[in-house]
Amino acid sequence: ADRAQAAGEPLGLLHGVPVTVKINIDLEGQANSNGVVGLANLIAPGDSPVVANLRAAGAVIFGMTNTPEFSLRAFTSNPLHGQTYNPWDPAVTCGGSSGGAGASVAAGIGAIAHGNDIGGSLRWPASCNGVATLKPTLGRVPAYNPSAAAERPPMAQLMSVQGPLAREVADVRLALEAMSRRDPRDPWQAPAPLTGPALARPIKVALAEIPADLDADPEVLALRDRAAAHLAAAGYEIVPVAVPDITRAWQLWCDLISTEIATVQIGPMRELGSPAFLGALEGLLKMATILDAPGYMQAMASRAGLLRDWLMFLETYPLILAPVAVQPTPAFDADLQGDAALYRIFHNDQRFLGAISVLGLPVAVVPAGLTAAGHPVGVQLIASRYREDVALDAAQAIEDRVGVLAQRLWAR
Repeated sequence: ADRAQAAGEPLGLLHGVPVTVKINIDLEGQANSNGVVGLANLIAPGDSPVVANLRAAGAVIFGMTNTPEFSLRAFTSNPLHGQTYNPWDPAVTCGGSSGGAGASVAAGIGAIAHGNDIGGSLRWPASCNGVATLKPTLGRVPAYNPSAAAERPPMAQLMSVQGPLAREVADVRLALEAMSRRDPRDPWQAPAPLTGPALARPIKVALAEIPADLDADPEVLALRDRAAAHLAAAGYEIVPVAVPDITRAWQLWCDLISTEIATVQIGPMRELGSPAFLGALEGLLKMATILDAPGYMQAMASRAGLLRDWLMFLETYPLILAPVAVQPTPAFDADLQGDAALYRIFHNDQRFLGAISVLGLPVAVVPAGLTAAGHPVGVQLIASRYREDVALDAAQAIEDRVGVLAQRLWAR
């Protein structure tokens, strides 16, 4: 970066910015271990598109961040690299699977961290660590690993997205622009504009009602309501309303993901996974219906119908405000305390995460504040396809009023 600047070369969007990438994408010459001991020597023969795009923007990629084995758990530890701790409190989780990314950027290790999300893996760590993120629309940021022995299975293609985490919303927006550069290696990428037409004012925000069967923590809901008040102060119109069937969407996500694991990925996972990982894996599979071929086709048809319902809802309410999780950040190994505990985390606490993943919609997460215990809580801002700008604008409005939480962490 210094040489390019001294030579008078054109400088990229992220020139000289220190950036990390997650250990489940290809960084040429480095191991794409995905947190698995047996993959510690899987050396990337080339850069993935997101790495190539970051380099082209002038970013200085100086390290890789931790993930749970196979990037499957929502808690970041593995036998290869150990436990990643939450910089706010080592007794609670930093989230997952991009837990290393969220914890590092909150702690000041780099300005921008790359992560990915198939069921909340950007959004949950952002909330746990008090940073901002964006889960882009499916197809916004190109994805591909040259080291992969086979193409990604269908749900990984339709739900998994690459995105940035940063301490400030403005840096998330900048990183998204850099990451979104076209790469023909990803057939799903759609080079849509980063900003869309202006919306009618005031923008209506659906304050998502909490399903009656969810056990939601009052302190978490109070922080969500405070975020809604910040949006109202910024000129948004807040409307409490039930969103399209969030429980059905979550179950569809769980069934499709689990069916893919049980039919395509289970062999390598059982061969290479640790006992702790395998326990969490079996617990996840027990939550789902493993679909046969007709059931799988019916589920995919249901996905299209659900997405249509959400897109029509977003025509009336261009933004949805929802919790990331309805309970405070749990202990770092809470998912290893048996099937009932795991089910509660996914089905109760994180229902709004998997449900949105199955739809492929863009979501910004921004801190809403701290609990009495001093733990960050984030909120989700869900927009229509390719309207990341709408979600990020609202996230910026909240951040302008809450402040940058990392500054409070560093001041302690």
